[in-house]
Amino acid sequence: MRYAELHEQSIHDPKAFWGEQAKAIDWHTPFTQVHDGSRSPFETWFAGGELNLCHNAVDRHAATRPDQPALIWHSTEVNQERTYTYAQLLDEVQAMAATYQALGVTKGDRVLIYMPMVPEALFAMLAAVRLGAIHSVVFGGFASVSLATRIEDASPKLIVSADAGSRGGKAMAYKPLLDKAIELSAHKPAHVLIVNRGLVAPEMTAGRDVDYAEQRQAQWGKSVPCEWVASEHPSYILYTSGTTGKPKGVQRDTGGYAVALAASMKHIYLGAAGDTMFTTSDVGWVVGHSYIVYAPLIAGMATVVYEGLPIRPDAGIWWQLVEQHRVNIMFSAPTAMRILKKEGAEAIQQHKLDSLRALFVAGEPLDETTSAWLQQTLGIPIVDNYWQTESGWPILGTANGVERRTPALGSAGVPMVGYQVRLIDDQSGEVLQGADQKGVVMIEAPLPPGFMQTVWRDDARFLKTYWQELGGKHYYSTFDWGIRNAAGDHFILGRTDDVINVAGHRFGTREIEASIATHAAVAESAVVGVADQLKGQIAVAFVTLKDAGQASDALRGEVAKVVEQQLGAVARPSQIHFVGGLPKTRSGKVLRRALQAVAEQRDPGDLSTIEDPSTLTAIQGLFKPASVD
Repeated sequence: MRYAELHEQSIHDPKAFWGEQAKAIDWHTPFTQVHDGSRSPFETWFAGGELNLCHNAVDRHAATRPDQPALIWHSTEVNQERTYTYAQLLDEVQAMAATYQALGVTKGDRVLIYMPMVPEALFAMLAAVRLGAIHSVVFGGFASVSLATRIEDASPKLIVSADAGSRGGKAMAYKPLLDKAIELSAHKPAHVLIVNRGLVAPEMTAGRDVDYAEQRQAQWGKSVPCEWVASEHPSYILYTSGTTGKPKGVQRDTGGYAVALAASMKHIYLGAAGDTMFTTSDVGWVVGHSYIVYAPLIAGMATVVYEGLPIRPDAGIWWQLVEQHRVNIMFSAPTAMRILKKEGAEAIQQHKLDSLRALFVAGEPLDETTSAWLQQTLGIPIVDNYWQTESGWPILGTANGVERRTPALGSAGVPMVGYQVRLIDDQSGEVLQGADQKGVVMIEAPLPPGFMQTVWRDDARFLKTYWQELGGKHYYSTFDWGIRNAAGDHFILGRTDDVINVAGHRFGTREIEASIATHAAVAESAVVGVADQLKGQIAVAFVTLKDAGQASDALRGEVAKVVEQQLGAVARPSQIHFVGGLPKTRSGKVLRRALQAVAEQRDPGDLSTIEDPSTLTAIQGLFKPASVD
């Protein structure tokens, strides 16, 4: 079948399409209705069905392939490696679940998880859904104030944490951050479960804090049955990064999520039982939830969990893991790939990578230069895909599991099954039909399985934030600009709130960044719009070079000229700064709003997710800068 036909079926006959996809999941009680849209946009998928996410990810495989590796943990931070078979993973999850029960956790309770990239983080997630509890993973190392707002919103009965994480070989104590967050929060958890790695001795609060090693020993060997939950039962809450004010908790269901992930592994990621997947993210982000934890395990695969940096001890570490564990599918971020590109192809070429079938990237647009370099260096498909915390799985991509296709360089692909993606003119509200017209990327209701159900405890905010009614139809806004070429390939140009309006001309920051990236000397760039009294806004570019020694006024002029030639003089950055590094989150996203604030000499706000604060400090020293106009 051609992919276009499959996509058409998913849109116009969703009950038949998704009913077929649901066969990949074990149902304790069969669903009676594939889709109930009577409360749209609050969709219910697989109504009447009961299942358990942990059973589908662990138990059913432990029964049929108990000795197959399920979880492979490698840490260059503490120089340790552990492999768990499906049978061993089940034992660990049951010990964690029994500990939860001993601490009073039951169905519907929230368990907040504040952990580094260690196996126990996955045990904690799986144990929660095993009991029908709702987990909320908060990125490890989050600042106390940000953590406190999430504790207050999720109101967990239990928090699972560790003594410390490690970054670049330096221990980062988690327990003091957590203690301070609990102090700041109006909600106080009944218990805190601590995994002591022996990095930083934690101070334990009597009557509240519990040592996991002691509990694991006490609960080991106990059988903890799966709690069968309704398909629409929440599986987890995940707070969107960068949220200001009250955090926005994306609430996910159970049945729709399980089916969507299974379908995505089959159609998009080409993963099957017995394969190995290496996703270089963190469980604190949606990519980690979906493609480190649940999707690979649901598919009966082994998942590689990595704690460490992409270039420590050297730039070949990820490729060493691919070779060592015979990785079939790799999933990373464009930023990480640009870092590795800067290190050169030798680190890749010295490893035997014949097991690797494809490299997938998501999180931000993949520029053409990096995509072409990866394709040439690896000799395998480099597949961009576009999605969000809210969607849980790709909105745009390439379904090579259905039909082989090569999108245009720089494109995130075509709409995936279940998604009616539209480009909407932001002025008229009309659906743009032609090619090469820029509009807001929206999704026509109904949203497919696996998408967010609502904002946790705030249906009104869900409706107000995401939904618009246009021409009698309801549309979910991604808040991203996009264009579509004549072949149907979509290109993401950046957030609608990252649009630069220069003297009445509108430009997506990603358009300018993509243009800058075509200069041979450029490694990476970030462009922000900065307030200007004359033009409303001006474009300011922060650029890292492959060779920092090349920085000069002449090169600055060359880079500006490239943009002028490709996008026109009005898009030419008014300021170009050569910097040693860009401020990023641990997951690799550039903190553009912080850059904008610094350029406008404002407070950059909460920087708790920044990986290396010195990058922003160095940039702060540049202002007010010289103009290249």
